[in-house]
Amino acid sequence: MEIEKKDVFIDIKNIIELSRKKIVSSINSTMTTTYFLIGKRIVEEEQGGEKRAEYGKSLIKNLSIKLTESYGKGFSETNLKQMKNFYLAYKKRQTLSDEFKLSYSHYLTLMRIVDIEERNFYEIEAINNGWSLRELKRQMDSALYERLVLSRDKEKVLELSEKGQVIEKPQDIIKDPYVLEFLNLDEKAIYSENDLETGIINHIEKFIMELGKGFLFQGRQVRFTFDEEHFFVDLVFYNRLLKCFVLIDLKIGKLKHQDIGQMQMYVNYYDRHVKLADENKTIGIIICKDKNDTLVNMTLPEGNEQIFASRYMTILPSKEELRKIVESEVRE
Repeated sequence: MEIEKKDVFIDIKNIIELSRKKIVSSINSTMTTTYFLIGKRIVEEEQGGEKRAEYGKSLIKNLSIKLTESYGKGFSETNLKQMKNFYLAYKKRQTLSDEFKLSYSHYLTLMRIVDIEERNFYEIEAINNGWSLRELKRQMDSALYERLVLSRDKEKVLELSEKGQVIEKPQDIIKDPYVLEFLNLDEKAIYSENDLETGIINHIEKFIMELGKGFLFQGRQVRFTFDEEHFFVDLVFYNRLLKCFVLIDLKIGKLKHQDIGQMQMYVNYYDRHVKLADENKTIGIIICKDKNDTLVNMTLPEGNEQIFASRYMTILPSKEELRKIVESEVRE
């Protein structure tokens, strides 16, 4: 009797998993085709695909404003340019059918491969082997194509390439920011934070808002994207008195040098792509809860005069205040 119940459970589980995969596949196919057609229409509007830089720039800018008003996120100027480039890269498809069988994120990654034969190889392998985006990137980083071209024992190379494959569940793929935008779903903090991190960030957000001193809340888990990589800043504020953005990132565990480098990258991105010319440089704050200590690493903008730097310190929350917030949330 127990065996029958187990068999029924396994059968139903397999049905559900198969259905989820089909849903994800359907979403990916529809989304990818939609973005391809949008890119095609943009190119057609630009005089049959001829390069007209100024006209194309204003067209995409105006389209971005109107589409964002109608459909929300997902239609920034950068995204529309990617759709245009996607169409230009795949308008002549000779090795595969016209149906797109991978996710849009897959194709954005493949587009970075200049050699057409190499690009087609990875596309075909990704389709035939059901590679997730992470797996595709792993295979590309391992130079699978070059190793196969140079190797005499190609079967052995393929066998080695299968070791260490990254397997993703269908629900993990749904978290792809491009899919969330396409379905008009929110990028909620719960997608990437555990309960402890959420609790600490809640306290930090509340404290800074109650602190006053010109802080304006911009968002949690704020995403920015470049080179098809997605990055998330835990908390983003703007300070009217300092005229600058303040980025806060929480790390559970010991602070690593990579964490500091990541925050510096966040700060650089905001300085180069978000802040206005008359605004001051972005500030980054890293809060780390180690086993026996709380570390707050505050990065002041480079090149500031000491008086101005002191003004930053009087308006920003102190390291001691931030430390107390973390330690009041974490009970050892």
